[in-house]
Amino acid sequence: MCTVTYVCSNNKIIITSNRDEQVLRPAAAPNIYRVNTKNIIFPKDTRAGGTWYAIDEEANVIVLLNGASEKHEWNPPYGRSRGLILLDIIGSEFPLSTWETIDLNTIEPFTLVLYQAKKLYQLRWNGTDKETVALNEKKHYIWSSSTLYSKVIREKRSEWFCHFTETKPEISEEELFHFHRYTEDGNVENGLIINRNEKLKTLSITQTVIEKNKIAMIHHDLIKKNKSDHSFLTV
Repeated sequence: MCTVTYVCSNNKIIITSNRDEQVLRPAAAPNIYRVNTKNIIFPKDTRAGGTWYAIDEEANVIVLLNGASEKHEWNPPYGRSRGLILLDIIGSEFPLSTWETIDLNTIEPFTLVLYQAKKLYQLRWNGTDKETVALNEKKHYIWSSSTLYSKVIREKRSEWFCHFTETKPEISEEELFHFHRYTEDGNVENGLIINRNEKLKTLSITQTVIEKNKIAMIHHDLIKKNKSDHSFLTV
């Protein structure tokens, strides 16, 4: 939920997310859940019931990052978990339309990366206004959470990603996992895998691969050191 990349390469869409979280937060592994009338795969937060990453049977993908374009002042109480808002959106028939109409007035700022109907969007709520940006689904992107990483560090991470993508004419899901797992491996404060005083760590890496008529989610638990995967066949 704190580092997300999007890559379109070799007729595949690959969306990868590193979850940076307090180590006391319970682990969450993906499963298939029924949300409204849809089957959705997501790792369920046992504390609030929401998630930071979800896919559905129509090959739609949605990923959450905390914060909007800049770090905000924490001002509780907030109405609902951002992870539940994510499920409200992906659980609807038309996620982008739901984003446009959903009331966020009591919700803490966040960013969503939404891949819907083969189109890519950046959706942001800064506590006052919504922002919807349509992106070029043929290009590559990286996002880092504004609540954990300063503008300077976010720009540095973008440089790492640009160097990685520019040196490879085609990028596989394995190479992207390696980027997310080992980039700046010794930089425990701001590398892709962090460990800030044994309190805040990168707990997992979740990746989706969309190819032909299949959408698959692969989840790597970095604490328990295990891997799980789920998939849908699409029409």
